[in-house]
Amino acid sequence: MRLPRSLDATEVRVLGCLLEKEQATPEYYPLTLNSLVAACNQKSNRDPVMNLREPEVRGALDRLREDVLVWVQEGARSEKFEHNLSRRWRLEPQSKALITELLLRGPQTPGELRSRSSRLYPWSSLDELEATLRTMADEEEPLVMELPREVGRKETRWAHLVAGPVTVSDPASREAAPAREGLAARVERLEAEVAELKEHLEQLLRDLGQDR
Repeated sequence: MRLPRSLDATEVRVLGCLLEKEQATPEYYPLTLNSLVAACNQKSNRDPVMNLREPEVRGALDRLREDVLVWVQEGARSEKFEHNLSRRWRLEPQSKALITELLLRGPQTPGELRSRSSRLYPWSSLDELEATLRTMADEEEPLVMELPREVGRKETRWAHLVAGPVTVSDPASREAAPAREGLAARVERLEAEVAELKEHLEQLLRDLGQDR
Protein backbone atom coordinates (compact mmCIF):
# COMPACT_ATOMS: atom_id res chain seq x y z
CA MET A 1 0.00 0.00 0.00
CA ARG A 2 1.50 3.30 -1.09
CA LEU A 3 -0.39 5.52 1.33
CA PRO A 4 -1.83 4.19 4.58
CA ARG A 5 -3.63 7.50 5.15
CA SER A 6 -4.08 11.03 3.82
CA LEU A 7 -1.13 13.26 4.70
CA ASP A 8 -1.43 16.71 6.25
CA ALA A 9 0.09 19.89 4.79
CA THR A 10 3.25 19.73 6.92
CA GLU A 11 3.89 16.10 6.00
CA VAL A 12 3.38 16.91 2.31
CA ARG A 13 5.88 19.77 2.54
CA VAL A 14 8.44 17.62 4.38
CA LEU A 15 8.27 14.86 1.76
CA GLY A 16 8.42 17.36 -1.09
CA CYS A 17 11.55 18.95 0.38
CA LEU A 18 13.30 15.63 0.94
CA LEU A 19 12.56 14.63 -2.65
CA GLU A 20 13.70 17.98 -3.99
CA LYS A 21 17.00 18.09 -2.12
CA GLU A 22 17.81 14.51 -3.05
CA GLN A 23 17.52 15.41 -6.74
CA ALA A 24 18.69 19.04 -6.80
CA THR A 25 21.52 18.95 -4.23
CA PRO A 26 22.40 15.29 -3.62
CA GLU A 27 25.71 16.28 -2.04
CA TYR A 28 23.78 17.70 0.94
CA TYR A 29 21.26 14.85 1.23
CA PRO A 30 20.04 13.34 3.61
CA LEU A 31 19.03 16.43 5.59
CA THR A 32 19.50 17.44 9.19
CA LEU A 33 16.43 18.69 11.01
CA ASN A 34 17.63 22.30 10.76
CA SER A 35 18.24 21.97 7.02
CA LEU A 36 14.81 20.43 6.55
CA VAL A 37 13.09 23.24 8.45
CA ALA A 38 14.91 25.79 6.26
CA ALA A 39 13.88 23.89 3.12
CA CYS A 40 10.25 23.74 4.23
CA ASN A 41 10.20 27.51 4.79
CA GLN A 42 11.89 28.53 1.53
CA LYS A 43 10.13 31.39 -0.23
CA SER A 44 11.11 30.20 -3.71
CA ASN A 45 9.70 27.11 -5.43
CA ARG A 46 6.99 26.83 -2.77
CA ASP A 47 3.23 27.41 -2.88
CA PRO A 48 2.05 28.27 -0.36
CA VAL A 49 5.00 29.73 1.52
CA MET A 50 4.99 28.25 5.03
CA ASN A 51 6.52 29.27 8.34
CA LEU A 52 6.99 25.96 10.12
CA ARG A 53 8.77 25.60 13.45
CA GLU A 54 11.13 22.83 14.41
CA PRO A 55 8.59 20.99 16.64
CA GLU A 56 6.07 20.91 13.77
CA VAL A 57 8.60 19.45 11.34
CA ARG A 58 9.82 16.99 13.97
CA GLY A 59 6.24 15.86 14.60
CA ALA A 60 5.65 15.36 10.88
CA LEU A 61 8.86 13.32 10.63
CA ASP A 62 7.80 11.13 13.56
CA ARG A 63 4.46 10.39 11.91
CA LEU A 64 6.05 9.70 8.55
CA ARG A 65 8.57 7.37 10.18
CA GLU A 66 5.70 5.37 11.68
CA ASP A 67 4.35 4.92 8.15
CA VAL A 68 7.84 3.98 6.87
CA LEU A 69 7.79 6.91 4.43
CA VAL A 70 10.83 8.50 6.11
CA TRP A 71 13.71 7.11 8.13
CA VAL A 72 16.89 8.24 9.85
CA GLN A 73 20.17 7.60 8.10
CA GLU A 74 22.07 4.88 9.88
CA GLY A 75 25.62 5.51 11.08
CA ALA A 76 25.46 9.31 10.79
CA ARG A 77 27.12 11.33 13.54
CA SER A 78 24.18 13.71 13.52
CA GLU A 79 20.58 12.77 12.91
CA LYS A 80 19.77 13.02 9.21
CA PHE A 81 16.53 12.20 7.45
CA GLU A 82 15.80 10.60 4.10
CA HIS A 83 12.62 9.54 2.34
CA ASN A 84 11.60 6.01 1.39
CA LEU A 85 9.37 7.09 -1.48
CA SER A 86 11.39 5.75 -4.40
CA ARG A 87 10.70 2.25 -3.12
CA ARG A 88 7.32 2.80 -1.45
CA TRP A 89 5.78 4.79 -4.31
CA ARG A 90 7.78 2.99 -7.04
CA LEU A 91 9.13 6.23 -8.49
CA GLU A 92 11.18 6.48 -11.65
CA PRO A 93 13.25 9.65 -12.33
CA GLN A 94 10.43 11.16 -14.43
CA SER A 95 7.64 10.47 -11.93
CA LYS A 96 9.86 11.52 -9.03
CA ALA A 97 10.46 14.94 -10.60
CA LEU A 98 6.74 15.47 -11.20
CA ILE A 99 5.49 14.38 -7.78
CA THR A 100 8.17 16.58 -6.19
CA GLU A 101 6.87 19.70 -7.91
CA LEU A 102 3.24 18.81 -7.20
CA LEU A 103 4.00 18.33 -3.50
CA LEU A 104 5.88 21.64 -3.33
CA ARG A 105 3.56 23.83 -5.43
CA GLY A 106 0.18 22.15 -5.68
CA PRO A 107 -1.91 21.76 -8.87
CA GLN A 108 -0.15 22.81 -12.10
CA THR A 109 -0.54 22.57 -15.85
CA PRO A 110 1.77 20.31 -17.86
CA GLY A 111 3.51 23.41 -19.20
CA GLU A 112 4.15 24.72 -15.69
CA LEU A 113 5.36 21.32 -14.57
CA ARG A 114 7.80 21.05 -17.47
CA SER A 115 9.27 24.50 -16.77
CA ARG A 116 9.59 23.94 -13.02
CA SER A 117 10.68 20.30 -12.98
CA SER A 118 13.34 20.68 -15.68
CA ARG A 119 15.84 21.37 -12.89
CA LEU A 120 15.16 17.83 -11.66
CA TYR A 121 14.73 15.91 -14.91
CA PRO A 122 15.70 16.77 -18.53
CA TRP A 123 12.40 16.38 -20.37
CA SER A 124 12.77 15.73 -24.08
CA SER A 125 9.30 17.09 -24.85
CA LEU A 126 5.96 18.06 -23.35
CA ASP A 127 4.54 14.83 -24.78
CA GLU A 128 6.97 12.80 -22.64
CA LEU A 129 5.86 14.67 -19.53
CA GLU A 130 2.16 14.27 -20.28
CA ALA A 131 2.62 10.56 -20.97
CA THR A 132 4.33 10.19 -17.59
CA LEU A 133 1.43 11.96 -15.85
CA ARG A 134 -1.11 9.68 -17.50
CA THR A 135 0.87 6.58 -16.58
CA MET A 136 0.97 7.76 -12.96
CA ALA A 137 -2.78 8.44 -13.01
CA ASP A 138 -3.60 5.01 -14.47
CA GLU A 139 -1.81 3.03 -11.75
CA GLU A 140 -3.75 0.88 -9.30
CA GLU A 141 -2.96 3.34 -6.51
CA PRO A 142 -2.56 6.63 -8.39
CA LEU A 143 -0.55 9.47 -6.88
CA VAL A 144 -1.88 12.10 -9.31
CA MET A 145 -5.05 13.03 -11.14
CA GLU A 146 -6.08 15.41 -13.91
CA LEU A 147 -8.44 18.11 -12.68
CA PRO A 148 -11.50 19.24 -14.69
CA ARG A 149 -10.73 22.01 -17.16
CA GLU A 150 -11.55 25.42 -15.71
CA VAL A 151 -13.49 28.11 -17.54
CA GLY A 152 -11.15 30.38 -19.49
CA ARG A 153 -8.18 27.99 -19.35
CA LYS A 154 -6.72 26.17 -22.34
CA GLU A 155 -4.84 23.59 -20.28
CA THR A 156 -6.04 21.31 -17.53
CA ARG A 157 -4.10 21.11 -14.29
CA TRP A 158 -2.76 18.06 -12.48
CA ALA A 159 -2.70 17.51 -8.72
CA HIS A 160 -1.27 14.98 -6.28
CA LEU A 161 -3.56 12.74 -4.25
CA VAL A 162 -1.41 12.11 -1.18
CA ALA A 163 -3.43 14.56 0.94
CA GLY A 164 -6.80 13.10 -0.01
CA PRO A 165 -9.50 14.63 -2.23
CA VAL A 166 -8.38 17.69 -4.20
CA THR A 167 -10.10 21.02 -3.63
CA VAL A 168 -10.00 23.36 -6.65
CA SER A 169 -8.67 26.73 -5.47
CA ASP A 170 -9.35 30.27 -6.65
CA PRO A 171 -7.61 30.75 -10.03
CA ALA A 172 -6.87 34.40 -9.17
CA SER A 173 -4.33 33.31 -6.58
CA ARG A 174 -2.54 31.20 -9.19
CA GLU A 175 -2.44 34.01 -11.73
CA ALA A 176 -0.43 36.10 -9.26
CA ALA A 177 2.25 33.42 -8.89
CA PRO A 178 4.32 34.31 -12.01
CA ALA A 179 4.76 37.85 -10.67
CA ARG A 180 6.93 36.43 -7.91
CA GLU A 181 9.58 35.40 -10.45
CA GLY A 182 11.11 38.86 -10.58
CA LEU A 183 14.00 40.45 -8.71
CA ALA A 184 12.38 40.03 -5.29
CA ALA A 185 11.87 36.30 -5.85
CA ARG A 186 15.47 35.87 -6.97
CA VAL A 187 16.70 37.68 -3.86
CA GLU A 188 14.53 35.44 -1.68
CA ARG A 189 15.89 32.38 -3.43
CA LEU A 190 19.48 33.48 -2.88
CA GLU A 191 18.82 34.22 0.80
CA ALA A 192 17.35 30.74 1.27
CA GLU A 193 20.30 29.14 -0.50
CA VAL A 194 22.81 31.09 1.62
CA ALA A 195 21.04 30.01 4.81
CA GLU A 196 21.05 26.41 3.67
CA LEU A 197 24.74 26.53 2.71
CA LYS A 198 25.56 28.03 6.12
CA GLU A 199 23.79 25.13 7.82
CA HIS A 200 25.67 22.61 5.69
CA LEU A 201 29.01 24.29 6.51
CA GLU A 202 28.27 24.32 10.22
CA GLN A 203 27.29 20.65 10.06
CA LEU A 204 30.50 19.81 8.20
CA LEU A 205 32.57 21.57 10.86
CA ARG A 206 30.72 19.70 13.60
CA ASP A 207 31.36 16.40 11.79
CA LEU A 208 35.06 17.25 11.62
CA GLY A 209 35.11 18.06 15.34
CA GLN A 210 36.04 21.70 14.79
CA ASP A 211 34.65 24.83 16.38
CA ARG A 212 33.00 27.59 14.38
